[in-house]
Amino acid sequence: MDTDKILQKLNSFNKNTLMETLDIEFVAVGDDFLTAKMPVTSKVHQPYGIMHGGATAAIAETVGSCASAYFLNDPTKLINGIELSINHIKSIREGTVFATAKAIHQGRTTHLWEIRVEDEEGNLISICKLTNIVLDKKA
Repeated sequence: MDTDKILQKLNSFNKNTLMETLDIEFVAVGDDFLTAKMPVTSKVHQPYGIMHGGATAAIAETVGSCASAYFLNDPTKLINGIELSINHIKSIREGTVFATAKAIHQGRTTHLWEIRVEDEEGNLISICKLTNIVLDKKA
């Protein structure tokens, strides 16, 4: 499957979800990473006019959880985030952020991802770690 078809399929799952509400879109996939983008507008601001940490958490958990599911590629399994930590390095008021997930560990039952949230110029906005659990889907 080519990259455009993969991204189209991943984005098809966003309908009627928080990802659609926040305009999160998957934009790049490779052998060891998945990237999503999100516009930074007043919709994701906190009262001081900068991107809310909760919006950062939303894009980080979205890209990291989806990366687990995509790279695991097992329809009998379900991915759930169990821990997310974020360090905010720089604030952003407008533009677009890009969140790229790369695996640190992909075990049988847990996955650990590093997610870098950067602006359009590649400046680090936040660095995140996400731990996912791999569960069997119930029949």
